[in-house]
Amino acid sequence: MAGFGTAVNRPLYGRGPSPGLRFTGYALLALTIMYFDQRGQLSERMRYGLQAIVYPIQLLVSSPGSLWRGMSSTFQTRSSLREENAALKARTRELELAAMRELALEQENAQLRDLHQALPPLVKKWQLAEVVSIETTPLRQRLVINRGKRDGAFMNEAVVDDHGILGQIARVGPFSSEVILVTDPEHAISVQVVRNNLRTVAIGSGNSGELLLRDLAVNSDVKSGDLLVSSGLGGVFPAGYPVAQIIGVRREANQLLAQVRAAPLAQVERAREVMLIEFDPAHPAAPAPNPPIAPVPPAPSPKHPAPVEAED
Repeated sequence: MAGFGTAVNRPLYGRGPSPGLRFTGYALLALTIMYFDQRGQLSERMRYGLQAIVYPIQLLVSSPGSLWRGMSSTFQTRSSLREENAALKARTRELELAAMRELALEQENAQLRDLHQALPPLVKKWQLAEVVSIETTPLRQRLVINRGKRDGAFMNEAVVDDHGILGQIARVGPFSSEVILVTDPEHAISVQVVRNNLRTVAIGSGNSGELLLRDLAVNSDVKSGDLLVSSGLGGVFPAGYPVAQIIGVRREANQLLAQVRAAPLAQVERAREVMLIEFDPAHPAAPAPNPPIAPVPPAPSPKHPAPVEAED
């Protein structure tokens, strides 16, 4: 009976490795993976492959909306199509006239600068892309478009719509790309005020309808209604592209910086088609690679504090 009792109390499983040995093994495995990931960029390769896998799912999720839009356009009346066609023709004529005026201004500027020929076009290449999905949360303001590496899309390529700058490509997959919008908290763009050429940086607020200008002194010459365009600094966007319009300025006597808000001109949440543009680096208006940041104007003297002002 004693022997039988001993057999009953014996554990049914063998002794495995000690916890310390298992921890050491897992640590070595983690360090090995980290080493090869740093040398071979394994995570980027996996993300690249996962984007190719997820892209059909994104198309499937957006297909009901595309199907509904297709059915709606199919049942449009002939009169509405004629009106739309007439409007498009009128818009085309306006764009042709604007292009001719722009060409005339470029030739005039070339003559004033003693150039022998007109300046080359700034835009080297462009292509249209459709918005597959959109994410507008306080932490992420992103778009997914149906243009990837096979279509010639590349990192930091500028993305615009017919109203202004939308953002730039932050991640490129084989068939799609992710666009970081100007309203994303991680995005910043160098801008200048059209009225007085004051330069500053516009930072995304996490709100699709708002940008923040945090580097302006309390006595800076800005006001509601001022138009902001790209300054050409930063190496991504050329000078003169519309970005936003100031919608609120708040100044407090005990603060060194003004609280300035601006609304982006691009249709961040309503854009269905966007344009990817590539610029000629030899053009004088091409983006400058490494810009100097304009210094913040000095704060007012304590003897004469700035008055409290609020504009909304």
